[in-house]
Formats: sequence, C-alpha cells, structure tokens
Amino acid sequence: MKSDDLITRRETLKRLITISGAVGFYGASGIPFTAFTAAQVKAAPRRFVIEGIGQTDGYSIKELATRIFDAAGGMTRFVSKGDIVAIKPNISWARQPALAATTNPVVLEAVIELCYEAGAKKVRIVDNTINDARRCFAITGAGSVAKKTDADLVFPSSSLMRRMKINGDRLDVWPVFTPLIEADKVINLPIAKTHSLSSLTLGIKNWIGGVGGRRYALHQDIHRTIVDLAQFFKPTVTLIDAINILVKHGPSGGSPSDVATKNTLILSDDPVAADAGAARLFGYSPDKLGFISLGKKWGLGTDDLRKLDRKKVIV
Repeated sequence: MKSDDLITRRETLKRLITISGAVGFYGASGIPFTAFTAAQVKAAPRRFVIEGIGQTDGYSIKELATRIFDAAGGMTRFVSKGDIVAIKPNISWARQPALAATTNPVVLEAVIELCYEAGAKKVRIVDNTINDARRCFAITGAGSVAKKTDADLVFPSSSLMRRMKINGDRLDVWPVFTPLIEADKVINLPIAKTHSLSSLTLGIKNWIGGVGGRRYALHQDIHRTIVDLAQFFKPTVTLIDAINILVKHGPSGGSPSDVATKNTLILSDDPVAADAGAARLFGYSPDKLGFISLGKKWGLGTDDLRKLDRKKVIV
C-alpha cells in the first residue's frame, strides 16, 4: 500500500472539523486545534472517576448504570443530539454472560438506551472478535441487545479495516476498525477480568479488539502496544463492567468457579484511572501493572484517584 493511502487520526479529525464547519487553526506541528475563549477554558470540567455499587437485593443493573452516568452529569454530557456513537464492548469470546468473559449484555443495553435518550442518531456495537463473530454475537447476548435497542451490530469484515498511523512508541501503522474512528463519540465498555500476559484486561487492553492485522504480534510487547492503542483511540468515556469479574483462567474462562460477583461499575473520562479503580477489585496495586504505569508515564491519565473528582453511587 502506498504511503498516500494511509490515513492518520489527525487527518480524520481535520476532515471532521472541516465537515462540521468548526473554525480551526494549525500550529507549527501541523496539528489542528480549535480556538476557545478564556471563559470556555476556565469552565473545562475536572476529570472524574465514579464507582457504582449494587448493594440491595435484586438491585437493577440498568438503574445502577443510569445513576452512575447521572453522577457524572448525565449521558448528555458525553453524547449530543444527532451523534453517531460507537460502543466498544468486549465480546471476543463465544461465552455465555454468566461466565464473565464478555461484557454484560444488560450493561450494554443500558448504555445504548442512555445514548438514544441523550439524542444519539445511531448507536453501533463494534468489536473485532476472536471467536467467530456470529457465534459471539449470539452467545454473548450482543445480538439480542442490538435487535432490542435498534443498535447496529457491526460485523468485523476486512473491508472495514484501514491501515492508519498509530504514531505510538511501539506501533507505527496498523489496520484499524474504522467505525470506531468515524463515530462522533466512542464509549469503551470492557468487562474486568484476568489475563495470562498482562495480568488483567480492563479498559486499556480492550482496544486490541479495535484493530485487525496480526493481533498475536501485539501480545509480544503487550503493555507498550495496548497503551499505544489507548492513546490512539482516546474514548469519550470508559465504563468498566465489574458486575461479575473473571478472576481465574482469563481472558476466556469457561467455568462458573472462575467468576466472582462484585456488582460494580466504574465510570471515568480518564482511561488510566478507570483501570486503576478496577485493578483494586482483584487485589492489585495499580502501580504493579505495566500498562497502568506506562499509561501514567506517557500522559494518558493518572492512577492517583485523589487527583480526580471522585464519587461513589450506591443502589
């Protein structure tokens, strides 16, 4: 492929700015930025992390999801009328929801409904699965959720992969699942579970499902590659599903004995903070996990939750 066939995220943003009619300027680096007034800069909200816990018998997962977004200012803080929203769950394995290898379909359904209530024009469920996509869609419940909510369930075909400049420390050019780049807003919706190579797979590692190519190669230097991908995708917000977590034999699991119930959702606009909060559910100190330490070092976010607007929601 010729170099002029490659498209970078920077070029994508330039096109979006042009299409939307925003007034843009270019610095010496060539990176586009938008002019803001002093009042707008001053009003920029502080980053946040919110932990939602279901403690009452028979609590509603949907209510918990709604309440945690309400605590962040509501879904309208993240999704605007007319937006196309891409939701990136982890539905890579053809496992039933009770086995906690994939994003809880009730959580997925709740987030889609909140996006539509906020005025989204279309919501798309996007993941490049490991097992056969059709089986994953059927067994994980994602297919039923898409049908119920009128969300698009995007099949990971090669025609939707495009080589793009990652500009990472480890990754340069890689095939990217384009619906994640073309969306107006992106919500990262992983399930929390163990992983044989990275110890845990949470929000940062979930982006391996956002690309194609020789994905086994991404595991050869896994902490650097997943942070590269997280810096490239930069989701609008991350919601970590820890209703049930996979504490053994991750990432695919397979036995109910591998699962622990935490009844928890963690919401943050800081990818590192989201993972740091979830890591503690497994008894991990965040600074002992390579991808969290690198994410902090490379400016992706912070693992010190005291620096954020921190809240807890109980249902």
